[in-house]
Amino acid sequence: RGAERAAALRDRGATIAASPREAVWDADVIVSMVADDEASRSVWTGENGALAGARSDAVAVECSTLSPAWVLQLAERAAVAGLGFADAPVTGSKPQAEAGELLFLVGGDREVVERARPVLQPMSREIVHVGPVGSGARMKLVNNFMSGVQAAALAEALAFVEACGLEAGAAMSVLMNGAPGSPLVKTVGARMMGRDYDVNFLLSLMRKDIAYAIDEAQRHGVTLRTAAAARELYDAAIADGRGGADFAAIAESVPGKPAPHDRRR
Repeated sequence: RGAERAAALRDRGATIAASPREAVWDADVIVSMVADDEASRSVWTGENGALAGARSDAVAVECSTLSPAWVLQLAERAAVAGLGFADAPVTGSKPQAEAGELLFLVGGDREVVERARPVLQPMSREIVHVGPVGSGARMKLVNNFMSGVQAAALAEALAFVEACGLEAGAAMSVLMNGAPGSPLVKTVGARMMGRDYDVNFLLSLMRKDIAYAIDEAQRHGVTLRTAAAARELYDAAIADGRGGADFAAIAESVPGKPAPHDRRR
């Protein structure tokens, strides 16, 4: 969130503020999209946070993938400051963001959502109101835990294919074009096969989202066993130094996976 990361936006006409408080002073709608609960707290709270500088008639929209517990706390703080609030995490990655094709999963009062819609619409292919405040955060965790589990299962499947001597390209074609062939399997499978781990979505953030999902489900009496198993594989990948790669790099950290020179194609 440093000024250097905003340099390209400045060159395109954006105004760069010294703090969140300064950035929001005259905004009708305030949008945040950061990595995790800690980053969100730093943006919104404190003497230089957005809540300290926002107009009392503004709408605060938190688009980060966060724990619902923090989202509800943030909504309460926004209400004390007189702001409308919606949580609106997104599905989609870099290509969808660049094309204005993100899917917003929104929790909040309908009136607040409608006030935020003109700002979110240019970035979206659809804005789905899923319930009251906190609902967007919960829906996003359901989405991402399933995505993370699929990627982990695909990584193990590819290791299995290679270890037993199947032709990897043919096997992946069967998986992509058969019953397992979800959009994620097709996209991530191609990246795994090509060992293309340039970041669309950080592996470390997928691990974070799975952990948030496990904790939130447990609060509601549900044990996400498949998520817990997948988290172990993401932990192994992070221990291998792959946390800063795309989450498709989980394919490189499956126990028993043949080294590249040992693979039988």
